[in-house]
Amino acid sequence: MSISCYVVDDESGAIALMEEYIEQTPELELVGTSLNPVEALDDLTGVNAPDITFVDVDMRLLSGLDLAGMVNLYTTVVFTTAFPQYAVQAFEKEAFDYLLKPITYDRFLKCIQHAKRKRKQAAKNDYPIREDFFNIKSEIKGRMVKITFDEVMYIEGAVNYIQIHTTDGKHMTYLTMKEIEHHLPKPLFARIHRSFIVNVNFVKVTERGQIKLKNGESLDMGDNYKQRFLDLMDAYLIKTNRKPDKDD
Repeated sequence: MSISCYVVDDESGAIALMEEYIEQTPELELVGTSLNPVEALDDLTGVNAPDITFVDVDMRLLSGLDLAGMVNLYTTVVFTTAFPQYAVQAFEKEAFDYLLKPITYDRFLKCIQHAKRKRKQAAKNDYPIREDFFNIKSEIKGRMVKITFDEVMYIEGAVNYIQIHTTDGKHMTYLTMKEIEHHLPKPLFARIHRSFIVNVNFVKVTERGQIKLKNGESLDMGDNYKQRFLDLMDAYLIKTNRKPDKDD
């Protein structure tokens, strides 16, 4: 499977170099470039966001650090810059790597090899999609509970535990949200809040900063997760090509 790449830099020469490196590297696919970080936002968010985005730190319209904060939920960010002093801030933005200009192909390739290893490890650890269930240790010692994906309405974080809300009751287990999220098939399950993961099949209404479930419960959407969830829902929206009536 190819790795899709995107380049954002306000210098055309820097983009040209990254284009050359991407094109000559097997398994990489260049899906877009932009000299304008603001215009690039639409390409870097949503269900079709690239796997890796190479972002220059020092840009006039919008800094790469600010851009990364807006898109790092959708794409893996690799910073490219001539200024080493931004390194700490870059990794605070959860940057995958930090390439100092002038970027050599050898250094670029090391970054890509690291990304490939991470992808292979993630694929190796992924829960087999052909299975429709998972097991958890219950709050009762020595008890294991089997839960099917289809019966999970949503999952709620509770400090060092999670509470799994299913169609037949609640189950508390000693796991983190990140640990359980790793084993849930996407896009069936979506993170909507630091404390909530929802089964989209149970979402009845999406409005403002909340979703309403089929059982009548309402859950808040967090600012850092809301747009990604709305993009996911929008992908299933049936739209018309007709123009609205003048009286509407």
